[in-house]
Amino acid sequence: METKVGRKQQSPGNAIKTYKYNVLTFIPLNLFEQFKRAANLYFLALLILQVIPEISTLPWYTTLIPLVVVLGVTAIKDLVDDLARHRMDKEINNRKSEVLLNGRFQEAKWRDIQVGDVVRLKKNDFVPADILLLSSSNPNSLCYVETAELDGETNLKFKMGLRVTDERLQEERQLAEFDALIDCEEPNNRLDKFTGTMLWRRERYPLDLDNMLLRGCKVRNTEECHGLVIFAGADTKIMRNGGKTRFKRTKIDKLMNYMVYTIFVLLVLVAAGLAIGHTFWWEQIGSKAWYLFDGKDQDASYRGFLSFWGYLIVLNTMVPISLYVSVEIIRLGQSKFINWDLQMYFAEKDTPAKARTTTLNEQLGQIEYIFSDKTGTLTQNVMQFKKCTIAGRIRSGLFTHNALLWCPWFQPVDFSWNQYADRKFQFTDHALVSCVRSRKDKDAVEFFKLLSLCHTVMVEHKDGELVYQAASPDEGALVTAARNFGYVFLSRTQDSITIREADQEATYEMLALLDFNSDRKRMSIILRCPDGRVRLYCKGADTVIYERLSPNSRHKETTQAALDVFANETLRTLCLCYKDISDAEYNAWSRKHKEAQVTMVDRDAALDRVYEQIENNLMLIGATAIEDKLQDGVPETIAKLAKADIKIWVLTGDKKETAENIGYSCSLLTDDMQIHYGEDPLTQRPGRKKTAEPFFTTPGKNALIITGGWLNEILYEKKKKRRRLRLHLLMWCVHVFQIDFVDMACECEAVICCRVTPKQKANVVSLVKKYKKAVTLSIGDGANDVNMIKTADIGVGISGQEGMQAVMSSDYAFAQFRYLQRLLLVHGRWSYIRMCKFLRFFFFKNFAFTLVHFWYSFFSGYSSQVAYEDWFITLYNLFYSSLPVLLVGLLDQDVNDKLSLKFPKLYLPGQQGSLFNYKNFFISLFHGIFVSLIIFFIPYGAFLQTMGQDGEAPSDYQSFAVVTASSLIFTVNLQISLDTSYWTFVNCFAVLGSIAIYFGIMFDIHSAGIHVIFTSQFTFTGVASNALRQPYLWLTIILTVGISLLPVICIQFLHKTIWPSVGDKVQRNRRKYELELEEEERKRAPAFQRGRRSRRSAYAFSHSRGYADLIASGRSIRRRPPTRGGPQDSIREVPQTEAENI
Repeated sequence: METKVGRKQQSPGNAIKTYKYNVLTFIPLNLFEQFKRAANLYFLALLILQVIPEISTLPWYTTLIPLVVVLGVTAIKDLVDDLARHRMDKEINNRKSEVLLNGRFQEAKWRDIQVGDVVRLKKNDFVPADILLLSSSNPNSLCYVETAELDGETNLKFKMGLRVTDERLQEERQLAEFDALIDCEEPNNRLDKFTGTMLWRRERYPLDLDNMLLRGCKVRNTEECHGLVIFAGADTKIMRNGGKTRFKRTKIDKLMNYMVYTIFVLLVLVAAGLAIGHTFWWEQIGSKAWYLFDGKDQDASYRGFLSFWGYLIVLNTMVPISLYVSVEIIRLGQSKFINWDLQMYFAEKDTPAKARTTTLNEQLGQIEYIFSDKTGTLTQNVMQFKKCTIAGRIRSGLFTHNALLWCPWFQPVDFSWNQYADRKFQFTDHALVSCVRSRKDKDAVEFFKLLSLCHTVMVEHKDGELVYQAASPDEGALVTAARNFGYVFLSRTQDSITIREADQEATYEMLALLDFNSDRKRMSIILRCPDGRVRLYCKGADTVIYERLSPNSRHKETTQAALDVFANETLRTLCLCYKDISDAEYNAWSRKHKEAQVTMVDRDAALDRVYEQIENNLMLIGATAIEDKLQDGVPETIAKLAKADIKIWVLTGDKKETAENIGYSCSLLTDDMQIHYGEDPLTQRPGRKKTAEPFFTTPGKNALIITGGWLNEILYEKKKKRRRLRLHLLMWCVHVFQIDFVDMACECEAVICCRVTPKQKANVVSLVKKYKKAVTLSIGDGANDVNMIKTADIGVGISGQEGMQAVMSSDYAFAQFRYLQRLLLVHGRWSYIRMCKFLRFFFFKNFAFTLVHFWYSFFSGYSSQVAYEDWFITLYNLFYSSLPVLLVGLLDQDVNDKLSLKFPKLYLPGQQGSLFNYKNFFISLFHGIFVSLIIFFIPYGAFLQTMGQDGEAPSDYQSFAVVTASSLIFTVNLQISLDTSYWTFVNCFAVLGSIAIYFGIMFDIHSAGIHVIFTSQFTFTGVASNALRQPYLWLTIILTVGISLLPVICIQFLHKTIWPSVGDKVQRNRRKYELELEEEERKRAPAFQRGRRSRRSAYAFSHSRGYADLIASGRSIRRRPPTRGGPQDSIREVPQTEAENI
């Protein structure tokens, strides 16, 4: 795409449109969208059938009113949402910015800005479009922006214009004469990448994301800046990211849809059977009865055909129209409970838990596998410089508080001699500090000089203090360590770095900065030293550094031994090295580098190839070791989740040895486990003959540790050309291999995947979903966890030190890993139980209500006549029976939150799906059949040959309809009372209120007054008052309700006494356990024992790429999210005998 400076009339404008409707299109478009749902379309078809007089046996309003209520509630919600979008669009499009028009800056609305315009932004202005930064009031055209609207991060980012535009485009006149040609990528949604070149005055300059101000950013700490509009309106990156995200559905959702289809099939079969019955009845009886003659010349088959459609209308309530609306209300309420939970609120950062979706709550109660990142998820991602090795000698820096008490001579170093020292930094190796200060050890000097120079940290001077802005906590910790040892990073420009060494300032010319990415796993900087020498400094993972070391490099073996020691202590490690470069070698390489910088075809790969040519024959200096502390409550959380039979897999970037030590340190791995390393089991057993045959035949526990390299074989990720003839066979082998891998891994008690990339994390989750059909949850805190979070059935983001990318892509978000146990074991379990109970009862009450028509048909000649009054059919699901079951779906709980956490085994029914499945569905069906049978035949028997006290015979159809309806309302509301485990005033009010509403409405619509006004609609005049004053009819209602409920009471009693579930046992002893919990809280006895090993991780360079491109004035290399390490941290739990027995 090419952009010239100046307006292009054919280019798209900058106005945005996010709303869906306007005044004319709201009703037709909204109805069209709602009728795309099968249930709404089904009821619309029924409404059309009811308009046909020959078919309809029910008034049209019995279907219309419920349908209008459902459509109206949804339409109002959509309208409110769209009005908010209208207001937001109007406010944004009418914002004002200064645009260069006719040689001077003039105020213009955002919607009038076009591609090619030059705009001027001031402090705290929002960026109106995707703009190429040309110049700013800060030195070197540095511009600070806040990207909260893009990625949720509130920390400031740095953008920098090209040096050529900074020097030549400061004045209004210069900007008016600017006539460059921009050649760049097509509009896309990649927020982390931009590739382009600028042709100006016959020179070509590379452009990348660090030269761009994206729409949605806010200018901070910059008085004024100028930019050229590259993308406007719908073409901007933030608008391109406004597309639909992948819709996740729960297992219950899918099951519920299948059950609705099943009900529809049953409805058609029942209607067809009754239609056949009417055909035979009319032939044998109806056609011969003179009093049934209706004057229509219709044969029995045609009457049966009409009866079929009539029964589809009569029995339509078997398919519940209000089911989906009720489910959405319940899910919304459950999401609010998660948001309002103060026990998941992190006060330190003022961060509450957030349910970012309302459709997955009950799925939280069915999790079988958790895939967890480590750094920032299990750990705090707050780094401390712990140890280092310089020239083969290990230097220890920190000791625990207990060690300082026992060994008082190990006191922290006094850094008061250094005015720039960070007061929070602690180190106890006095000898290293003395060595560095004396400058006698050249290796130590180069070690800390490298740390102060080879990085992408930006520095600000605030109130006389140095404030470092680092791309990752690792880099910040390393630069801070160098700062305390006297090598202070002071400032930088596009082509220089100034540090303070030996109490003197030194400025190094920066020739090139080769930034970090997850493939390279290293970064390098090429500098011209004050003495004129050209030197390359490099730091990175040991696996990539050792491959590039010179044969003459010293201390390789001793440094490797030190790395093993650090790995055993699970510290994050980083190797440091350097290389002296001749001017001729640098000049030859620099030409290739500049060519790669301006290429528009696969620029990232071209730059990587150039980097490889200079990063070789390196000389090793040493290695650093950084500690990443564990978050509070992680061990307890992992122990609880393991007891709930949830398997936790840790996907980490650590190397194999470190991962194993991490596993032991957190008790994920124990001494009684047999550890298998990657390919061992599959090599011994390349393929199983029998699917059910286990991989591990020896008794005992097994654990699996695999690497990213071996996962390549499993996931078929090697990019090699293969012959087409072999491809099918090869893919079949890979498929078998994947099945074996998943089966083997799922048989293990613990699984750790080390050295994995972000893509591999997502692929591992996909394998378990594909072959185990299990419900999965992924949890992470960084950009490299986004793929994994999106792939899992449920994604959880932690708002930590690495920004908000994971949170923005997640379904649920909170600040600490420990809140996961409450999310699953409390909110997830409650949501699942409530939803299952709601669905079971909802289906039951509709079957009990509808199938009375079925029994009545045997006594009405299968003529599709209804057994109830029309208005009772209309209002049954809206008012008479909806509120109690809705409140059960919102508020019910078998045990409280504390007992839910004390007894993790209560979580098992959700994993097994035992509370709602086809078995439960058919139980609800047969329960409904039984209740409908009782509700019809007991009143039917009571009405045979009866006489009232006043000599009248209330054996008419209308009185019968009132008695059956009253019996149904009492039965349904008392049944939900029996199923309610947690009673509140609201539940009690709902049950009694529903019964009261029924009688109140019934007496009103049976009154003479309303009959006079609406004669044809209200035909049951005086029936309720006449029938319900008869005592024996009340006895009939009581007998009907009693017989309907008695079997349920007996079955529930037998289940709870003879076959009690875990929940029943806990409920039975609830008071006892609550007292025990209160006693435990008073004693505050530690329930967990910490393991001997420290909980740390390895590979201390696992961050996203830094500010290299920004600093180096225009380079673009890969911005792939990094692989970060992470074990599953756990600890040994003190046995709780009673909990285990239950």
